[in-house]
Amino acid sequence: TRSGKRTAKAALKIAVDMANEGLITREEAIARVDPAALDQLLHPTLDPSAKRDVLTKGLPASPGAASGKVVFDADAAERAAAAGEAVILVRVETSPEDIHGMHAAKGILTARGGMTSHAAVVARGMGRPCVSGAGSLSIDNKAKLLRVGAREVREGDILTLDGSTGEVMVGAVATVQPELAGDFGTLMEWADQVRRLKVRANAETPLDCQTARDFGAEGVGLCRTEHMFFDAARITAVRQMILASDEAGRRAALAKLLPEQRADFTAIFEVMAGLPVTVRLLDPPLHEFLPQQEAEFAEVATAAGVDVDTLKRRANELHEFNPMLGHRGCRLGVTYPEIYEIQARAIFEAALDVAEKSGEAPIPEVMIPLVATRRELELMKAVVDKAAQAVFAERGKTVEYLVGTMIELPRAALKAGAIAEVGEFFSFGTNDLTQTTLGVSRDDAARFLGAYVEKGIYAKDPFVSLDVEGVGELVSLAAERGRATRPGIKLGICGEHGGDPASIAFCESVGLDYVSASPYRVPIARLAAAQAALKTK
Repeated sequence: TRSGKRTAKAALKIAVDMANEGLITREEAIARVDPAALDQLLHPTLDPSAKRDVLTKGLPASPGAASGKVVFDADAAERAAAAGEAVILVRVETSPEDIHGMHAAKGILTARGGMTSHAAVVARGMGRPCVSGAGSLSIDNKAKLLRVGAREVREGDILTLDGSTGEVMVGAVATVQPELAGDFGTLMEWADQVRRLKVRANAETPLDCQTARDFGAEGVGLCRTEHMFFDAARITAVRQMILASDEAGRRAALAKLLPEQRADFTAIFEVMAGLPVTVRLLDPPLHEFLPQQEAEFAEVATAAGVDVDTLKRRANELHEFNPMLGHRGCRLGVTYPEIYEIQARAIFEAALDVAEKSGEAPIPEVMIPLVATRRELELMKAVVDKAAQAVFAERGKTVEYLVGTMIELPRAALKAGAIAEVGEFFSFGTNDLTQTTLGVSRDDAARFLGAYVEKGIYAKDPFVSLDVEGVGELVSLAAERGRATRPGIKLGICGEHGGDPASIAFCESVGLDYVSASPYRVPIARLAAAQAALKTK
């Protein structure tokens, strides 16, 4: 005998039909569908009968398939998409500055980066196919071409990406569009009746939030505010804030950003009205907002009203050798509390506006990133609470809210009992917690993690599926110590592991309250949470 191979759509239909006919129970139907296979139902896939000319292979960073003309920068992607062309954005690696181009592209290809690199995380949130860490790629941005061995692909040539396998193909390959039939909704309904874990989404745009809510998300588990700062209309004010030499100058620049941030949060809260929304205050190091290329300095200096030498000097001052462990997260808030103050004000003003307009108040959960000590969270919570009380006094109304932290450093996990004296919720940022616990850069690990998995050092890529023995023990310890101090503390996970079935099973075993995944992985998380609940019965 051999096992009968079938597509996800067929597996779903067989399971639902057999349950409806009484041949198996609903619980058995839930257990028979592989959650990861649902990706086939949510994204376009390549026609299995189509010919493929495979150029190279990278990491399958975000599922789906797409063809388009190659472009090498975000501005070119945006221009081409505006002209009605389908494009594939090719970069050595992406950064928050590339967001507009990633939105415009049909797919994203990077030479560097792992499964939780910027490109991978953002592409999954957008539902765009992405192949990352294609190390055989040599990209020449000046000549506008990429090479793989002796083969060359120039700007304007067609590439096809298969984000489910990591294959990169020359030319267009036919795709099959997804179909969300009635059986999908039926199985999701059955899964929701069984699961204990709540499922939220990592989302920071109204479109992402609506997509997530359509897929059954019960709130937002991670709203990254830094992406809002890279908007072309705002980046000048952000740079003016960074270049300011004193608090007064920073506050003047932040005053320009306040209405923009308020509008962002209002749009998100309108979609998620009545549901919790966890907003992470500014996290990345400030140098990411300054120009990186020589040609950009003159343009930015003119826009910011300073000379080029001043701008370069400030960029040099902000340069860090290891920015992931540098002046970022709550360390920004400690040194420049006015940044977090303005963000908190924008959150509460937006929440009150939506509550008044819709009658359904969102529940803002203000998350302080990269906390390592109780005192850091105490200082930042005081800033947030002061902003909340000021807004409530001005408006004569209040809204329910929480202040908590992202547990992404080993020290925070170890000192969770003390931190829980101040924090009202913990959200485990397992992307960074994995990075800081293992001492492995998530953006550079693709070069050697494959060998580590092959040799059995790790069972799976620890950035894809949680390292239960190491990182998992810190999560379990933090949950236990946090509950001991604050029995009702809300506990969730917002790293990319929140969409991985094996990691979700671990979250169920530890008794976390929710997982948060990219919008297109919400159905996967719902089904995986149901299967995990059935196994623990």
